[in-house]
Amino acid sequence: MSRESISQSISIVHPISLSHGKNAEVWDTSGKRYIDFVGGIGVLNLGHCHPSVVEAIREQATRLTHYAFNAAPHAPYIELMKRLTAFIPVSYPVSGMLTNSGAEAAENALKIARGATGRTAVIAFDGGFHGRTLATLNLNGKVAPYKQKVGVLPGTVYHLPYPSADNGVTCDDAINAMERLFSVEIDVNDVACFIVEPVQGEAGFLALDSQFAKALRRLCDEHGILLIADEIQSGFGRTGQRFAFSRLGIEPDLILLGKSIAGGVPLGAVVGRRALMDTLPKGGLGGTYSGNPIACAAALATLDVMTDAHLQAWGEQQEAAIVRRHAVWKSKKISAYLGRLTGVGAMRGIELLLADGTPGSAQLSQLLSLARDAGLLLMPSGKSRHIVRLLAPLTIEPEVLEEGLDILEACLRTLD
Repeated sequence: MSRESISQSISIVHPISLSHGKNAEVWDTSGKRYIDFVGGIGVLNLGHCHPSVVEAIREQATRLTHYAFNAAPHAPYIELMKRLTAFIPVSYPVSGMLTNSGAEAAENALKIARGATGRTAVIAFDGGFHGRTLATLNLNGKVAPYKQKVGVLPGTVYHLPYPSADNGVTCDDAINAMERLFSVEIDVNDVACFIVEPVQGEAGFLALDSQFAKALRRLCDEHGILLIADEIQSGFGRTGQRFAFSRLGIEPDLILLGKSIAGGVPLGAVVGRRALMDTLPKGGLGGTYSGNPIACAAALATLDVMTDAHLQAWGEQQEAAIVRRHAVWKSKKISAYLGRLTGVGAMRGIELLLADGTPGSAQLSQLLSLARDAGLLLMPSGKSRHIVRLLAPLTIEPEVLEEGLDILEACLRTLD
């Protein structure tokens, strides 16, 4: 199929054309079936075409396909925000706004942080990914390919090492770097916010050190700095809980949402402390398509399905299967390149390494191709694209999950 009309600056992981999907399976236009461990890059925690989501979309499309909430409020937006804010597991009153995407949620969170603090500086983390818009590019802790050839980026942003048991950066390492930053680069009282992923996605599913998270929360409280948790990929059950920040024993001030919020329909949100969300003047937040009625209906159906019991059961089932299989693969030494398992819950990565401990980037590229030929779609991650990102739907049937892991095992065994 010709792609001449599509920008060649868009990178394609899998050069196929998909036709349709059901839960954790997709088919291309030639009829070939694949098991989907990509899930639209974390968008499909409930799988492809979940019946409840499809029915909600169909029903809403017969009533109201669009209205700009700024012009005239509509019921789906109001109901979703009521349900969504109740879904956020924090102790304080919550309000928020809907956006078109996670990147737009991040952009609006920056505006809110500026309005609430009167400051402009932001601190993000190495390896982080928060979007592809100009402001979020500046937040990203990685240059290639996101920041290349785009020139000067807006805002004042500093980066710190991301402490995680998955990357060898300790809590003390990050705290020492932060102390140096405030001693040499910027006055702590000029910082508006920290933005951090509780589990980094693009970097290879690295889980934030909980001791550092608590220290960061204390520092923010002491200096009037906002703490923004980016839960765009880690949220809505990916780690077995509603949101990954709960594992850290902290409450952020603002939370970024997206990806699996609406079962595959474009939607995002920024939610947080009610007083912060009301900081900007009327008209300071909003957007033409933000909170589209069909997207809201899909999100409401998603929340209906995402009970705590479901999230826990799905997360534990998938985590147990992946951890068990990885342990077996390591014990049997099925591949000289098989490295550690990263992440938490059902948000897992598998590292490929060479004998000298350097990233197995070429081997991961080979693995993606081998697995695709065998009927399994995988997603790369990590600074060196050497970590397999496992994002199968939480609703995947156990036998389909095992089939996918069987294919992955067979492909690992044949790596050169």
